[in-house]
Amino acid sequence: MGVIGETWTWLTTAAHWSGGDGVWHRLGQHLYLTVVSLAISCGVALPVAVLLGHLGKGGTVAINISNAGRAVPTFAVLVLLLLSPLGRHGDWPVILALVLFAVPPLLTNAYVGMREVDRQVVEAARGMGMTGAQLVGRVELPLAFPLIMTGVRTAAVQVVATATLAALPGGGGLGRIITAGFRLTDTPQVVAGAVLVAALALLVEGALVLLERVLDPMRRRGRRQARALRARPGGGDGPSPADVVKPVGAGAG
Repeated sequence: MGVIGETWTWLTTAAHWSGGDGVWHRLGQHLYLTVVSLAISCGVALPVAVLLGHLGKGGTVAINISNAGRAVPTFAVLVLLLLSPLGRHGDWPVILALVLFAVPPLLTNAYVGMREVDRQVVEAARGMGMTGAQLVGRVELPLAFPLIMTGVRTAAVQVVATATLAALPGGGGLGRIITAGFRLTDTPQVVAGAVLVAALALLVEGALVLLERVLDPMRRRGRRQARALRARPGGGDGPSPADVVKPVGAGAG
């Protein structure tokens, strides 16, 4: 039986999924690290990026600083945090390292999304008397939403993959299955752990794509307009040509 067959046998053995070192327990730890890290990253990066994108000031400096952080290896940051006084506070060194890793794509995509909103649309909304908050909430954020969600998806997948490193200095998560496989020289277990991490990353990506389709303000607005058209008498066939194009002076006589 080759490695693929042995990996399948490992994955389909019920004993490997239960207990303190089982897949379900390690999966719960991995999801906890991912969700907490991503939530903190979004809470820190998105408001800053939206504000800077709205003002059009300081965004380039913030993006360059955050991108410079990518040059520092995540594992090195994790080890340094574990050696600091913060290392005595459970999972927080791992979470902080993952937050530092997730902020750059969130900040960059949200800022670029806000700045790429059509300036003519923004100026038209401003000319209608919208305040800054109304402009952000009703015009800029809905139009920038797809690019913002792209950053969230990128950060989420990166966090899922990088959280595996937490097992190297003794943290939890699916990485513990891989490190245990190395310690036992059990290649099928190492491959099974890698397959589980890859599958989780794909599931997270798919879930966020669905969430984006549900929450997209422009899609929701389009669906409301479509329902309103269908609710009109004879609206099931869509607007009549007369509704779309009315000749000048029609109905005047």
